[in-house]
This record gives sequence, structure tokens and C-alpha cells, in this order.
Amino acid sequence: MAAITRPHHTGLHVASLERSLAFYRDTLGFEVIFAWNPQAPYIGELVGYPDVDLHSAILRMPNSEVFLELLEYRNVQQAAAESRAAPSGTAHIAFFVDDLDALYEVLHAKGVESVSAPVTPTIGPNEGGRAVYLLDPDGIRVELIQTRRSFAEYAAELPR
Repeated sequence: MAAITRPHHTGLHVASLERSLAFYRDTLGFEVIFAWNPQAPYIGELVGYPDVDLHSAILRMPNSEVFLELLEYRNVQQAAAESRAAPSGTAHIAFFVDDLDALYEVLHAKGVESVSAPVTPTIGPNEGGRAVYLLDPDGIRVELIQTRRSFAEYAAELPR
């Protein structure tokens, strides 16, 4: 049977590629692997916008071989996401951090917005750790988590 074999990348649609690069590269420390403006008929068909002028950058997520693709769709009608609402179809990305409060202070001083100040989870896999939802320039939520265990480690601790 055919199967998914491993992660490839996570893609985010952004209003301004340059603005988002400044956030993910310069503020969060992602590594730019390459940027491009691919031109081929299959791209419009793939994304569902035949006349799209797609500008993209591929970034390596810190300490991993998983990539983040930032996509700016030009020649396409766009609407901003409502970052304070929870509409179906939106998503967030999350990253482990080693000292959430210190990193939050640095990011906050740089003007990065967040949904709240860092919180301490009281239940579940992140109990006793620290967590915060940041907002990227397009209102996409970026969760930072300081915790002692992964989801898999937590699940292994659950009664069977």
C-alpha cells in the first residue's frame, strides 16, 4: 500500500515575501536555502490560480532538516486572515525553545506581537513548561514551547 514516508515542508501564504523573510530569517533565525520565482504552467494548475505569479523562499527550520516555504501569490485576489478569530482552515506552527521567557523578551523588544504573554500549561504534555503564541507579519500564529517532553514521550506515559 502507498504511504506517506516522511515530512517534506510546511508552506505559508504571505502578503509580502520580503516582510516575512525579515521575520523568519532575521528575527527567528531560519536559514534561507533559496528564493525563486518559478515559471511553469503546472504551477498555476497545482495551486488553482492559472495566472499566479508565485514568489517563494525556502528556509530551513532551526536544528532540523524540515523546511518552511514562504509563498507570495501575485496576480491573485487576497484577503488577510483575522488573527484574533479562529476560522476553520487556519493553522499554526510550533517550535521547541530552551528558554521561552528570555526569548520572548528579546522578540517582544523587537516588536514581535503575541496573543498573550507566556503562560504555564497546567495539564497535558506541556504541563509545567512555558508556551506562547506569537503573530508573524500576516497574523499566522507561531507557537513557542519550552517543555520537558514531546507528544510521543507524553503518550508513552499515559495508562494503557
